[in-house]
Amino acid sequence: MSSKVYCLAQFRPKPGKDAELFRVLQMLEPNTTREDGCIQYTVTRHIPSPFAEGDSYPIVFNEIWRDMPAFEAHCQRQEIAQFFEQQCVAESGLVDSWNVCVYSDEPEAYDAPLV
Repeated sequence: MSSKVYCLAQFRPKPGKDAELFRVLQMLEPNTTREDGCIQYTVTRHIPSPFAEGDSYPIVFNEIWRDMPAFEAHCQRQEIAQFFEQQCVAESGLVDSWNVCVYSDEPEAYDAPLV
């Protein structure tokens, strides 16, 4: 097991803004991949497949971080905070809705004493 943090940052663009939002998110990749603790940071877009027909946000960042402090430091970077303020919160932004979740690969109570 590890202390890695896996993040899915999902974005639903405003109507007609898919390509523009994807380009804006791509611009976040170069600086982020240089951060200490960043293992993977890739923006992806949903594509159709008869073998994967689930519901999804159209644009998703797939992120892997060394640990929670590295992930939290990333979230507090000025460039990231500005993206959320300008594109997600501001009425004039490109994002209609977003969902950011983090996950662990460790089972609950990992390394807990045996009872």
